[in-house]
Amino acid sequence: MILRGASPAEVAAMLDWAAEEGWNPGLEDADAFARADQDGFFVAEKKSGLAAAISVVNHSPGFAFLGLYICKPKYRGRGIGLKLWSHALEHAGARTVGLDGVAEQQANYAKSGFEKTGATLRFEGPVPEVTCEGLRGVGPREAADLGQLDLLANGFLRPRFLSSWLFDTETRRTVVLDGPDGPVGFATARLCRDGCKIGPLIAPDAEAALALMSTVARALGQTRAILDVPGVQGAFCNRLVSLGWQATFETARMYRGTPPQPGHPETLFGVATLELG
Repeated sequence: MILRGASPAEVAAMLDWAAEEGWNPGLEDADAFARADQDGFFVAEKKSGLAAAISVVNHSPGFAFLGLYICKPKYRGRGIGLKLWSHALEHAGARTVGLDGVAEQQANYAKSGFEKTGATLRFEGPVPEVTCEGLRGVGPREAADLGQLDLLANGFLRPRFLSSWLFDTETRRTVVLDGPDGPVGFATARLCRDGCKIGPLIAPDAEAALALMSTVARALGQTRAILDVPGVQGAFCNRLVSLGWQATFETARMYRGTPPQPGHPETLFGVATLELG
């Protein structure tokens, strides 16, 4: 067995595997993911083909995020995935590493030093018809300013990821909310294998979050969407339920190392992606 970095084509194949697992990746995720850290994707290769895959994306000198951990069904139970897991984590070095883990794997992640700090709840439902003043499309040189809002909401910098993720493509749109002194929130929506996901969703309050959701989803012609909400946003979750949304999935947010300390965690209403944080 060979443990090695994944090629761009193999990163795309990893997302096909994710689709087969029901994770519903975005139609253009592969390029944006690879731009975040071209050395952060790994595969285990047997003579018969690829057996397992994982990503450990180094967002900054102090923080990395783990995702896309998949072992093909016929290779499970042989220790292949665990060997690849250990190999890929070496890429993070001494960085804190975060992940969003499904319930059945949390005990295994804990064996590798990951501790649960919260939850992420997936909601699906009709896009609300809400608007507010100050909404506009993203500008061509706004990654740094929006990155500061992302830092305050999440507690870590990820400039390479955002420099690709935030800008419009055929299947992805970003909408910005301006306040008196500049941007105070933003949301990105992307078309997925099934429907539309919104994330990140950063806003000063719930009403602004709903307005951003409405505008960015409709910019892609969508009237329904999927949103991964931090568990601490209990009141917002209740608001979504009142608007006809349903909780469909839950993961545990876990960290190995010192968890990030966001300055304004209350502004994070939607996670960008469970694969990269």
